[in-house]
Amino acid sequence: MAYIGQNLDRFSNVEKLDAITPATATGAGPYNLTKGSVAFTPSSANTMVVSIDGVIQYGNFSVNGSTITFDAALSDSNTCDFIYHMGTGLLSTPVDNSVSTAKIVDSSVTTAKINNSAVTDAKIDTVSASKLTGALPAISGANLTNLPAETKPTITSISPSVIENTQTAVTITGTNFISVPQVEAINSTGAITAADSITFTSATQIVATFTLPVDGTYFLRVENNDGNAVRSGTAILTVSDAPAWTTPAGSIYTGGSVVSTITLSATDAVSFAVTTGSIPTGLTFTSGVGSCTISGTQTEFTAAATKNFSITATDAEGQTAVRAFSMSFVFEMSGSGGFN
Repeated sequence: MAYIGQNLDRFSNVEKLDAITPATATGAGPYNLTKGSVAFTPSSANTMVVSIDGVIQYGNFSVNGSTITFDAALSDSNTCDFIYHMGTGLLSTPVDNSVSTAKIVDSSVTTAKINNSAVTDAKIDTVSASKLTGALPAISGANLTNLPAETKPTITSISPSVIENTQTAVTITGTNFISVPQVEAINSTGAITAADSITFTSATQIVATFTLPVDGTYFLRVENNDGNAVRSGTAILTVSDAPAWTTPAGSIYTGGSVVSTITLSATDAVSFAVTTGSIPTGLTFTSGVGSCTISGTQTEFTAAATKNFSITATDAEGQTAVRAFSMSFVFEMSGSGGFN
């Protein structure tokens, strides 16, 4: 029975269920059993006490799950006064705060019962190493914190970009250089050659001196003493032999005004140009690949004279070789007298 300060449905193990509504159409049942409009499953019919029209019903009904069926039919005129359950029943949906940790059977909560995104970071303590197997999900760099700051050097340009096999200083311009970095030339074949010497000028400029005996193109790699490094994105250094003149310097012609074709040659050259002085007026200079020519009739001199000039040979890499030449012109005396 109830006592002051405590409702009957909370007394000991007695639970008060919602009253059913007898109906002629339903007759003996089944009628749904609920508590607070939530389906309720009693332990058995023997734990149920039902009052219909002021008469206690006991032993004259059966229960199946969360339904009750009477032995005799009920009608619209009947009234259910109350339904009590003695002992512990089964709620299809527990009321708030009614399920404690002790009430959950070990291993009874499966993955299928956990909603997606239901487990937050705050609910995760530690993850054992044995769980970190297989393919890991992509990690966004934006989510990585407390990482040490790194300042990598950069390479923006070099000068010169074409050198010969002899020892040559190359100025490297970039950013974040630290005194004194290591510098390497990496051939397109993969061979690595360290710089003979390195001079630290500033955080934006260093000078590396190389002796590279093998012609080819090279990547440059700069590594600061803190381990941060950069390699050029392309092979920015070319090692190539400069054009080599095969025509000796000095006089290439002595004679009259009419000049037959004179050929001047240099290996690896792709073009030639007169860069100091000029060839005699009236003659034609023709540039070609590997050689150049001078021909024609000069009109600059009428008396004996010598003309000096220099020709520059240039190869495909822009390397040059300069050679000095001269041309001399002589004329026979005309109208000379004789002896009698």
